[in-house]
Amino acid sequence: MEMTIRPRRLRNGAVLRKMVRETRMDKSSLIYPMFVREGSGIREEISTMPGQFRYSVDQMPYKLEELTKAGVDKVMFFGIPDHKDACGSGAYAQDGIVQKAFCKAKEEFPHLYLIGDVCMCEYTSHGHCGILQGEYVDNDRTLEYLAKIALSQVQAGADMVAPSDMMDGRIGAIRRILDDNGYVETPIMSYAVKYASAFYGPFRDAAGSAPSFGDRKAYQMDYHNSREAVKEALLDVEEGADIIMVKPALSYLDVITRVRELVDLPVAAYGVSGEYAMIKAAASLGYVDEDAMICETAASVYRAGADIFLTYYAEKIARFMDEGRIG
Repeated sequence: MEMTIRPRRLRNGAVLRKMVRETRMDKSSLIYPMFVREGSGIREEISTMPGQFRYSVDQMPYKLEELTKAGVDKVMFFGIPDHKDACGSGAYAQDGIVQKAFCKAKEEFPHLYLIGDVCMCEYTSHGHCGILQGEYVDNDRTLEYLAKIALSQVQAGADMVAPSDMMDGRIGAIRRILDDNGYVETPIMSYAVKYASAFYGPFRDAAGSAPSFGDRKAYQMDYHNSREAVKEALLDVEEGADIIMVKPALSYLDVITRVRELVDLPVAAYGVSGEYAMIKAAASLGYVDEDAMICETAASVYRAGADIFLTYYAEKIARFMDEGRIG
């Protein structure tokens, strides 16, 4: 049979396939989300996220050492306080759990790049991401608190802050307070496109952050919408965001692509707790090859246009890159 064009020519052998690969991945793009909690001697497995743990600050360095050995040098901290109140004061306290984690990590692992999740849901007694007025989250009052949280994290050692609350105007408020306090070089990674998603269930168990009433659909995005994602992303660019994030990842690959095409900033994607838990559950039942699924789903996120990938599988993905299985 006469055929001039044969696409299979470039699939003949692993060396050739890797040479012509369209999607390239690197360890430097990986961020590991980590849960830190009050107390000591704690390494507590999260029941809904097998293989993931809550660490007290004194146990945290063991995990940071493992990440370092794997080549993952970027970590985002999520705090789990003992005390919660209506205004989430533990989120911006100088001796708050996340602040203590930043100080300890910066002291023992100065090479690590540390990122702070700026939100209030883990710290408020009602579980919502802002200050309540009745049962309504007051957007503008909340901005002052988010700005205080971001500043406290940077003062404690955070290299970057990442607001995840989805209040309108929070990027501008955080940029102003950081600049006014001399942190003009500290970047903001905005959870610009964060959907109200069922995929967050295991995280809410891990962080104890489920709302005590209602839901978050009045401030997180409707998963039917993609044009709105562009609006949210462009607004955050105007307010001073340095990186734009899409969350979750797998059900929103089209959104990652759309944002990538319209935004000149780096684009991050968050492989959230539900995505992790689904792979773990299917693998535990013998339905899928876990390692193969990790590689394939990670590649899909990068292929969609993400430059940065936040994932609970960061350590494994880094090792798979070393082995040549992905990347």
